[in-house]
Amino acid sequence: MCICVNCKHVQNCTTYKLIKFKHQETTNINIDTNFFIPKETLININIIYSKYIQNIYFDWDLIECLSFVEMPGYWTIKI
Repeated sequence: MCICVNCKHVQNCTTYKLIKFKHQETTNINIDTNFFIPKETLININIIYSKYIQNIYFDWDLIECLSFVEMPGYWTIKI
């Protein structure tokens, strides 16, 4: 699970926008002028093969970030 959802910087984090883009939750990767570049992030990419539909999926999760500031549920707040 991506730790971004409980981070204070999730609303304007460039790494989180990249992960959303890779999960295809958005069609573009626009970075606003109010962006935040986190320090020393570690992204885990799980490769999932579905033998039933013969397809490969990639699951992107940020598992470590030195800029992480805990604020649970902040991603649900619309700014």
